[in-house]
Amino acid sequence: MTFAHRLGAAITALVFLSSLAVAQSDPLPSWNDGASKQAIVEFVEAVTTEGGADYVAPGDRIATFDNDGTLWVEHPMYTQLAFALDRVKAMAPDHPEWKTTQPFKAVLDNDLETLGEAGEKGLMEIVGATHAGMSAAEFEKIVSEWIATAKHPTFDKPYTDLVYQPMLELLAYLRANGFKTFIVSGGGIEFMRPWTEEIYGIPPEQVVGSSIQTDYKVIDGVPTLQRSARIAFIDDKEGKPVGILTHIGKRPLAAFGNSDGDYQMIEYSTAGDGKRLGMFVHHDDADREYAYDRDTHFGKLDKGLDDASKEGWHIISMKKDWKQVFPNE
Repeated sequence: MTFAHRLGAAITALVFLSSLAVAQSDPLPSWNDGASKQAIVEFVEAVTTEGGADYVAPGDRIATFDNDGTLWVEHPMYTQLAFALDRVKAMAPDHPEWKTTQPFKAVLDNDLETLGEAGEKGLMEIVGATHAGMSAAEFEKIVSEWIATAKHPTFDKPYTDLVYQPMLELLAYLRANGFKTFIVSGGGIEFMRPWTEEIYGIPPEQVVGSSIQTDYKVIDGVPTLQRSARIAFIDDKEGKPVGILTHIGKRPLAAFGNSDGDYQMIEYSTAGDGKRLGMFVHHDDADREYAYDRDTHFGKLDKGLDDASKEGWHIISMKKDWKQVFPNE
């Protein structure tokens, strides 16, 4: 090998090692350099630098994340709604009356327009029929089996493959810097808990969500928690700060959402003393995922878009800020 060839090989190796070192030192490799990434890194450095004006002790480093549309895909409908509709179809043979009774008839006929017209009342009927009348353990088994096999209608992949790679990196980055990460979602708490630790690294006790009434009963001598059809708590909008107080007991330093349902959580979190971080994920990438904000039934972002700038919150552009959307992309 000539000297020139050896020199060229050495330079190539140095360039490779240099790029590898940069990649390893970047905690958010799926994020493009820009205002959003910079805001995250500056916030984390500020609150974790001992002796700094904004230093926060590890025990008070709390970050909350919405789930649907913030950590994984929420269109064309919320994943838990897809679960409920599948449950109606699976249970239909035992309920012949559903063939002529709304909103169940609409589900069986795949009539989404009529189903939409049923509104919240119809949705509560479906949830009551598909999520109640069983023990908590039975429901967890049903959810676990469904999430392991169900596929998204557009991407034809398991829903758990459609989590956002940049947000997985953000979760890991925060935890590496002493943060405790929580899910605070309008979704059902018992629907999320069976799989969040495996997918997000967030254990069941750090999941906050909506819930139905659960009653303690002894059945055939066995202590059991039975799920009823009564709604106990809705963890959405004004309910999110209440859920945070009830389950976490501390005001978060950082909060991440994607819709107006997360507005109050971000507002509450950033109203505390010291340095804070509030961010909305904006779905503006129709090529790689979906584009929606003000005009949608799922994940509407309207007031949040209008108020973010004056409140000092950040809008994460899925199109501009993320190099990739899903893992293994």
